[in-house]
Amino acid sequence: MKKTACILLSLSVLSVCFLLTACSKDNADNNPTTGMTRISEGYAAGAATKVEIYSKQSLVNTGYNKFYIALYDSVSGNRVEEAHIHLTPVMDMGMMQHNAPFENPVSETASGHLFPCSVTFVMPSGSGNWTLEIEVHNHVTGKEGTLVLPITVTDPVIPRQQSFTASHNGAKYFISLIEPSSPRVGINDLELAIYKKESMDNWPADSSLTITMIPEMPSMGHSSPNNVNPVHTGNGHYRGKVNFTMTGLWRLNLDFMSGTSVADTTQSFDVQF
Repeated sequence: MKKTACILLSLSVLSVCFLLTACSKDNADNNPTTGMTRISEGYAAGAATKVEIYSKQSLVNTGYNKFYIALYDSVSGNRVEEAHIHLTPVMDMGMMQHNAPFENPVSETASGHLFPCSVTFVMPSGSGNWTLEIEVHNHVTGKEGTLVLPITVTDPVIPRQQSFTASHNGAKYFISLIEPSSPRVGINDLELAIYKKESMDNWPADSSLTITMIPEMPSMGHSSPNNVNPVHTGNGHYRGKVNFTMTGLWRLNLDFMSGTSVADTTQSFDVQF
């Protein structure tokens, strides 16, 4: 009898452990922000909504930053899956302010519980302070509200953003390298985002440029075959392919044309892996 009781007790303990482990695993699997860094959080006054901003990177850098916004009802704590979100990045330099390029969430319905968006910070914090204003229209409650979050922006060791004043029209263009973010030997996706500064408050996406990309390995003095020049695919994003034939430091040389006119031939991005 005692032996039977011990066996039953052991089975009960194992069952509880299994359930706890399974629940823990399910919770981790169902959390869309697992592995991400929470950049900031706050409450949108008037919308009864808590806002959390996440990134797959540990820091916010100059250049293009992909963000993921999670919304929660501030009373019940339940996720808000239907909302309209509008971003306004602001750099306050004391005597002056300016904005930066951004992409609002495309859909008003969350994707995997999150609202993807982006901000391209054109300079680091230091000369001024960045804030990100987020307007939220909570479709569940019908309420609207706004919050302003401070954002610290740093320069990465290897720059992911360049800018130039175009020869053909005198306009200022900002180019961000998005991909490859995890370069490897072989064919890699290449993605750039290009914005034009029209004023301190207006930074539209550009679709007018033609790009020629030539990779080189400075230390070895060679290029690589089978590269594909990036072409515009929408919203200022240009996509192509780059072939890295070995590990090390690669330089992506970029020439920009507007029709038959030269815009710039001095830009490049370094990729180290």
